[in-house]
Amino acid sequence: MTNRKTYAALAAAALVATTVTATVTGASPANAQAAPPANAHCGTSTGDTGANAWTDHAELRDALETLEAQRSDVLDVSQIGASNRGRAIWAARTGTGPKVVLITSEIHGNEKTGTDALLALLRDFTAPTPEARRLRSQVTLVAVPKMNPDAAELDRRGNDRTWAEVVADFPQLASARPAWNYYTQPRSGDDYASRPGFDVNRDYHPDLDYVPRPEDFPGSSAQTGWYIHPESQAIRDLYKSLKTEFGAVDTYVDLHHQGPCDLDESGENQVTMSLSGKFIDIANHQEYDRGYRLDYSKQLTLAAYDALQTRGESPFGSLTLYPQDIDLPGTGLGSFALNGSGTVLFEVRGQTQTWGAKQRGQLVQTVVNGLDGIIDALADGSVTQVDPARYDDIPETQ
Repeated sequence: MTNRKTYAALAAAALVATTVTATVTGASPANAQAAPPANAHCGTSTGDTGANAWTDHAELRDALETLEAQRSDVLDVSQIGASNRGRAIWAARTGTGPKVVLITSEIHGNEKTGTDALLALLRDFTAPTPEARRLRSQVTLVAVPKMNPDAAELDRRGNDRTWAEVVADFPQLASARPAWNYYTQPRSGDDYASRPGFDVNRDYHPDLDYVPRPEDFPGSSAQTGWYIHPESQAIRDLYKSLKTEFGAVDTYVDLHHQGPCDLDESGENQVTMSLSGKFIDIANHQEYDRGYRLDYSKQLTLAAYDALQTRGESPFGSLTLYPQDIDLPGTGLGSFALNGSGTVLFEVRGQTQTWGAKQRGQLVQTVVNGLDGIIDALADGSVTQVDPARYDDIPETQ
C-alpha cells in the first residue's frame, strides 16, 4: 500500500463490473412488505448500533493491503490524506478506461454499507475473468471507502473536530461565527457536547480552489461549504487530480443511508434504497455552472434503478426516488455536479443507530447491484441511450 502518491503519476490499474455473487439474505418477496422488527427505531430513539459487525478502519486497511498484494497487476491502493485525528484515507484505483468513476462511502460514519460494498466491488472487479478484463479496458474506477474514518470509528454522523482546530488551521476565521453544521449538542444518541464535530457533507464548494473567508460563515444548508476539513479536502484534491489527468470525472457516486422505516408511494412496501441524480437548483448557482448535466445524472440513476428492478419481486425492487426539492451546493454531489460530473446518490435504509447491522448482506448487495448497473451502462455506452424522462417515473417515497 503506497503512501500519498499523486494520482497523475499512479500506474494505470484495472476495474470492472461483474456482479458479486455473494449469498443474499432475506431476498424473498415476503420480506419486501414485512413490518419492521420491534427494535427498529423509526423516530429519534437510539437502538443497538451493531457497529462491531461492520468493517472498521484497521480491518479496511488489512483488506485493502491483502487485495492489493493479490491483484497488484490491476489494483493500486494509495493514501490520499488523513483525517483530523490522523487516520489514513485510502483510494483504490483499478482500470485503464477513459471514463472515470469516483465512488465514496462513509462520509457519515454511521452509514456503513457502502464501505463493504466497495470492498466487494474491488474484489470482483479485479478478478482475472474475461468480462472483468473487458470492463477494466473501458472504465477507470477510483473508490474511497470510509472517507471519514474518525466518524466511522465513533459510529456517528459528524467528524471529530472542534471549531478551535478549524481556526488554528485557518487563522483568518478567528472573528467568524462557527459553521452552521457544527455539532455541539447530543444528536442521535451521540454526545457532541464533549466531543464536537461537523457534518463533512456540507463542507464542499463548487469552486475547487476556494479559500475560506470569514464573511462566508456561518453559512447555511442552501449555501456552499468551505473545505475546512481534511476529509473533504482529500476528496476535492483527488477529484482535481483526476480532472487534470483525464480532463473530466465522468461519474461521481456517493453512498449514504436514510431512515429504516420509509415506505414507497403505495404505503405498503418498505424502501430498501432511494436514488437521486438531482441535488441542486441550478437557477440558484449559475455562477458555478461548469457544465452541469442533469439529464446525464438522471440516465446514470436509471441505470442503477433498472439493474435492480431486473431482480424482480424482492427487496432489490423496493426502490424510490429521493426527495427532489433539495438545493445542497455544499455537498460533494452538488459541488461535483456543478463541475460537470454525472452524479448519483444511494440512500440505503437504516443508519446504525436505528437499524444496526440488520439485513446487512441484502443491503450491501443492493448497493453492489446498483453500482454494477451504472458501470455496465458506462462501459458499453448504453447509458446515453436511456430516456432521462423515465426518471420521473421512479416511485417516490411516501
